[in-house]
Amino acid sequence: MTSQVSSTAEQADGAVVGEQRTAAGPKDVRRLDRVIIRFAGDSGDGMQLTGDRFTSETASFGNDLSTLPNFPAEIRAPAGTLPGVSSFQLHFADHDILTPGDAPNVLVAMNPAALKANIGDLPRGAEIIVNTDEFTKRAMQKVGYDSSPLEDGSLDGYHLHPVPLTTLTVEALKEFDLSRKEAERSKNMFALGLLSWMYHRPTEGTEKFLRTKFAKKPDIAAANIAAFRAGWNFGETTEDFAVSYEIAPAAFPAGVYRNISGNLALSYGLVAASRQADLPLYLGSYPITPASDILHELSRHKNFGVRTFQAEDEIAGIGAALGAAFGGSLAVTTTSGPGVALKSETIGLAVSLELPLLVVDIQRGGPSTGLPTKTEQADLLQAMYGRNGEAPVPVIAPRTPADCFDAALEAARIALTYRTPVFLLSDGYLANGSEPWRVPDPEELPDLRVQFAQGPNHALADGTEVFWPYKRDPRTLARPWAIPGTPGLEHRIGGIEKQDGTGNISYDPANHDFMVRTRQAKIDGIDVPDIEVDDPHGARTLVLGWGSTYGPITAAVRRIRKEGGRIAQAHLRHLNPFPHNLGDVLARYERVVVPEMNLGQLATLIRAKYLVDARSYNQVNGMPFKAEQLATALKEALDD
Repeated sequence: MTSQVSSTAEQADGAVVGEQRTAAGPKDVRRLDRVIIRFAGDSGDGMQLTGDRFTSETASFGNDLSTLPNFPAEIRAPAGTLPGVSSFQLHFADHDILTPGDAPNVLVAMNPAALKANIGDLPRGAEIIVNTDEFTKRAMQKVGYDSSPLEDGSLDGYHLHPVPLTTLTVEALKEFDLSRKEAERSKNMFALGLLSWMYHRPTEGTEKFLRTKFAKKPDIAAANIAAFRAGWNFGETTEDFAVSYEIAPAAFPAGVYRNISGNLALSYGLVAASRQADLPLYLGSYPITPASDILHELSRHKNFGVRTFQAEDEIAGIGAALGAAFGGSLAVTTTSGPGVALKSETIGLAVSLELPLLVVDIQRGGPSTGLPTKTEQADLLQAMYGRNGEAPVPVIAPRTPADCFDAALEAARIALTYRTPVFLLSDGYLANGSEPWRVPDPEELPDLRVQFAQGPNHALADGTEVFWPYKRDPRTLARPWAIPGTPGLEHRIGGIEKQDGTGNISYDPANHDFMVRTRQAKIDGIDVPDIEVDDPHGARTLVLGWGSTYGPITAAVRRIRKEGGRIAQAHLRHLNPFPHNLGDVLARYERVVVPEMNLGQLATLIRAKYLVDARSYNQVNGMPFKAEQLATALKEALDD
């Protein structure tokens, strides 16, 4: 959903838009500057849909926001068990925020498993809304409760709201011709309606969404809308909820905004890159979590000249993409770490052929199948070195969900300009998380148009003009891009080493040495912006990050500065080659701390290249850093 923000000075007064419902009667309405809500339930309870809808309405209202979906890897984990818990966390505020929040202020727990799996993250005083209908003796025993936590005093430190969500939903839908089981499925909409009342969220968009989603089943649409309204009315009339809350819209720069996830932003960035390059977009891919959404999204955009090919395996996907690059398309393959391992030989072929190809790696927990639905940053060294021979490849990484759009454009710029495969390293946290995104004006986008080879480019000693496929641009060292079938541009391709200039097969040792060094020089010479340092107070300690650690690092740095600490921050988008001023930046600081969701991969590269004693701060638990956790670690570095 998009919303128009006409100026930073315009602020809504906090009233609910849509149906213009407001809290009535004696109930208290309190204004907050931010709140963190987590919906949690069984993987079949619709928590991701509930969170998505609450997020969409929050975005349309104008709050800044950040989300963290968290769900099992199993298609359908055992019902009512801890491994089957699915959750969705949303942090929204009236000011700029950077993370989905450390600890929820509100937990909606649909069953005992959801309560037990999430209670440890809640601070004392948090509000807990529980579906009491699911707290049966059997359900509680299944997750290790010997007695009911709703009655044994273990939740006395929280504001507990026991609500029979299932019973109330079934009662609200008794006029519909539904079985009890069918009616119970709408309890997530009841919960959404209740939370929408509590936080004055718009309602019109959700009702429109339900009508569209169930357009072929109008009775189901009507039942879900009735459950949603019943939840809203319950909040307004029950005595258990005496307070509702308002969070005013945030001040954004003027523009058109929409809520966007990282994978959706990346998809849009790829489409925009193809339009700016005036090239057809070709995606050769094999479905893999958490990258599959890009394939799904791009398949919807045939009107923009996008072709998607769902291959039978990872190797076929990248092989088709490389063939499309040879044929003159902006070629992309999407995957995660396990797929990169299978694609590595073809990436090496792309390095040898010197063709533009985007390799999008949405990183997840490993090794092997690992944690398919959790996040990690552990593919950096794989992207840098995970091929046989000397096969250098540029690597870039977005830092937020919305930044995935710009990162896709930058990856395309490098690939097209320098005729090289490029790694784009996103991760599960960015892919599934979302935030407001200002839709750019087309005039703001870079011109990515390329010139294909048109005819002979080299004169032989006898004056004969011929086409040399490896005669390079003296500035970029890129070779010509010759479209197959162009008269006079016939040339040989393949994985065996080429002779400089002619492209003929060559086993000459000196030629191989020259070609290896030339391919490396081409990557080293890529034009990337200097790294910018945020250091307002002349700090002695620099925290250096890359990728999705940007939000938690920035939030931690803000906390330290607010308490009077001096700390500098810099964040890398380009990981190969590094910005040319990075060495000078690192040399200015006594300490360099590198937080990563791996065991120190960037820190290893920094130590090796710049001989800097970079300190690692690492986490590999499948979850993003928490701001308070990082702030504590950085304070210890300051005190050394």
